Amino acid sequence: MTLFEWVIPIRVVDLVEIGLVAYVLYKLYQLMRGTIAVQIFAGIIALYIVQLLVTAADMTILKALFGSISEVFALAVIILFQPEIRRLLLLLGLNPLVRRFMRSSAQQERIEEIVAAVGDMSRKNVGALIAFERSTGLRSYIETGAQLHAQISKDLLLSIFYSKNPLHDGAVIVRDARIEAARCIIPVSTNMKLSSKLGLRHRAAVGLSELTDAFVIVVSEETGKVSIASNGELKTGISISLLDEYIMEALAPSLSAEASDIPPSGA
Repeated sequence: MTLFEWVIPIRVVDLVEIGLVAYVLYKLYQLMRGTIAVQIFAGIIALYIVQLLVTAADMTILKALFGSISEVFALAVIILFQPEIRRLLLLLGLNPLVRRFMRSSAQQERIEEIVAAVGDMSRKNVGALIAFERSTGLRSYIETGAQLHAQISKDLLLSIFYSKNPLHDGAVIVRDARIEAARCIIPVSTNMKLSSKLGLRHRAAVGLSELTDAFVIVVSEETGKVSIASNGELKTGISISLLDEYIMEALAPSLSAEASDIPPSGA
């Protein structure tokens, strides 16, 4: 038999599987590093090696003992490593691909309505300012405008920002998948580094994102260009085709923060 015949064939799916296992193990290592979970895991590995030795030596009593332990082994692992497992799942939930496939149909529909409205206003050079509440409450700004408490829809957004509508000035604030208010007054940024060409809408978007963690979409009345503001920074020239990804990224639950708040095992 030749050496070539001894070579184990490797398929593409095998390489993918190896990569996935390596990624999961690496993430587990990152989560457990520096915690008591490392010692617990080492103990479990030691018990597994002992079980292999007992099985190989055919020790009847010890085999029976390890057999009874193995019946509750999976449950014990889940209990012992509950914080690490939870943190791993939260980190996986941050992955954009996971969020893309796991987003609900209702959420997807709301985002499509917003993107469609922004795209329409961009083509027609209709100025707009839409702020999304995240962890920082925007109640004080909501109370400055006209209360709507309406479902998100393209037609409603277009009608609000129609130039002859008295509600078109100011910002629309979205909270918990609903349009809470329109014609809201929000603070204007005094950042001297902002371009002098920016209008009041853009400065207001930056101003709100400086004082809160709100995510803000701006449509320029002069050029029709779409911009987004977050964490005091303004990004201009946003493509409509990518706007839904920006919205998903901004409005996804703050899983990373939640994961970092989970105390390590034994804390």
